[in-house]
Amino acid sequence: MRAQTVQTWIARHILVRLRLENVCTSYLLFLMVVTRKHSLEEAARFSGRHKSQFSKMLKAHSQVAVSTLESLSKKQAKQVAKARQKLKELPWDIAIVVDSTLQQRASLHPENAKTFHHGQGLVVGHQWTNIVLLLQDRLIPLRPIPFYSQRYCRDHKLTYRTEHDLVVEYIEQLNLEDYIGAYDPRQVVVLTDSGYDNKKIQTAIAAKPWHFIIALGKTRSVKSPTLALTTPKTKQWCHIATFFRKHRWLKWHTIRILTNGTKRKRMEFRTRDTIGYLRYVGQVQLVCSEPRKRPDGRRKY
Repeated sequence: MRAQTVQTWIARHILVRLRLENVCTSYLLFLMVVTRKHSLEEAARFSGRHKSQFSKMLKAHSQVAVSTLESLSKKQAKQVAKARQKLKELPWDIAIVVDSTLQQRASLHPENAKTFHHGQGLVVGHQWTNIVLLLQDRLIPLRPIPFYSQRYCRDHKLTYRTEHDLVVEYIEQLNLEDYIGAYDPRQVVVLTDSGYDNKKIQTAIAAKPWHFIIALGKTRSVKSPTLALTTPKTKQWCHIATFFRKHRWLKWHTIRILTNGTKRKRMEFRTRDTIGYLRYVGQVQLVCSEPRKRPDGRRKY
């Protein structure tokens, strides 16, 4: 497919003014290209336009991207939700996935950059909190959350807010009925990793009321319902790693998963679970899991 044909197809699916159409579609095409740097200079070199056209569009029309994405997301979600069914191998109809993305810096002295612990080392770049809606195994992107560093907020006279505070506000204001119409809150599950193990986030999800599956840090405090009758209150709570060491009598269950791709491999895990209390949140189902053949140091909660 020629670039001009792709550009025409993109223009038909986004709602922007005619004078912004060429610049906007050129920038979207550039973002689809695999390159080391997604900078304005590279976008100008890719499209043959001056970089000032892209900087003016991003600076003066920032809300166009937000409103267009929300409009497209709602349109797609309503189409998929008409024939709603259970998610693959899950007991829920709707899943909301929250995860962060790091965009590496495009220059030596970028604005709003921060050093992050990511993977095996430190990464200097920009952070986005991405939120997607999962319906019938279809990923529908919702409006992402930009993260502003303390220095950026100080220079631009903005109130600094942590990523967890921004996620809490996002969850509280998210109205799923605008995307899928009427729904049963019990059919919604929120999935995150341990980076979002925060009592405020978990309380906000439970208040919707939605289900959530969130990886916990090893030092998160939990307790067993049975200990409340025989143990003083000061000794009831313990770290979740300690909790499962004390509950070795819980039976392990083996789970086998087939991976997708050309080489279909079978992954085996073992899990044990019980009902307990998560501090400051309430009653939850606590789960401990690890690879069946290599358990040392790879246990998750």
